[in-house]
Amino acid sequence: MQRELALKVDNINVFYGEFHALWDVSLEVEPQQIISVIGTNGSGKSTLLNAIAGLLQPRGGDVELFGEKISGMQPHQTVVRGVSLVPEGRRVFGRLTVYENLIMGAYTPRARKRRSTVLRMVYDLFPRLHERRNQLASTMSGGEQQMLAIGRALMSEPKLLLCDEISLGLAPLIIKDIYKKLEEINRQGVAILLVEQDINRSLKACQYAHVMLEGKVVLSGNPASLTLEEVKRAYFGV
Repeated sequence: MQRELALKVDNINVFYGEFHALWDVSLEVEPQQIISVIGTNGSGKSTLLNAIAGLLQPRGGDVELFGEKISGMQPHQTVVRGVSLVPEGRRVFGRLTVYENLIMGAYTPRARKRRSTVLRMVYDLFPRLHERRNQLASTMSGGEQQMLAIGRALMSEPKLLLCDEISLGLAPLIIKDIYKKLEEINRQGVAILLVEQDINRSLKACQYAHVMLEGKVVLSGNPASLTLEEVKRAYFGV
């Protein structure tokens, strides 16, 4: 019996003009899994997430979400199918309140109908957002803005959450708390594809990891089978 996959990326190639950014990249995410993609700046991690979300269109290869082909779809279409992206740098709407930012995430027809219910779930997950619901997002700390970016992504009730460098620029205690929240989100049935530069943090959080270098997956395995030394060699290309 064939196992169900939340996400299947099959030999995708992505270009920026004539620049070949992703080379035959493949990976799989099972339902309720956390999968990490590790790599330095410029390794292709964010490009991979943007291609899955529909912000970039692959030239060749396929992306499937629960068996449905989503490569070639626009971002608003992938969101309806169940993909939600937490972008690098958080990108909250600074002139809007916390509440208004969250409501912006509930723009699909289904999400609009359920937004009060989902909003309560987000507030339960991140009580600080409820406390600051009338505060402008621009006045919040980096950690609070990251909570807001995750909460906004959850408002569309995704089946797959794409997280791009969510620990970037945050204090260790804040990062630890946010990763605990991700584990809780995952336990609630959301598959997570996690992109990070932090090797140790990524390996601890995931069930399976891929290391990218220069647009290619150069090493894959479960954390128990990968030594830190071989991950570092693949990471730096030495």
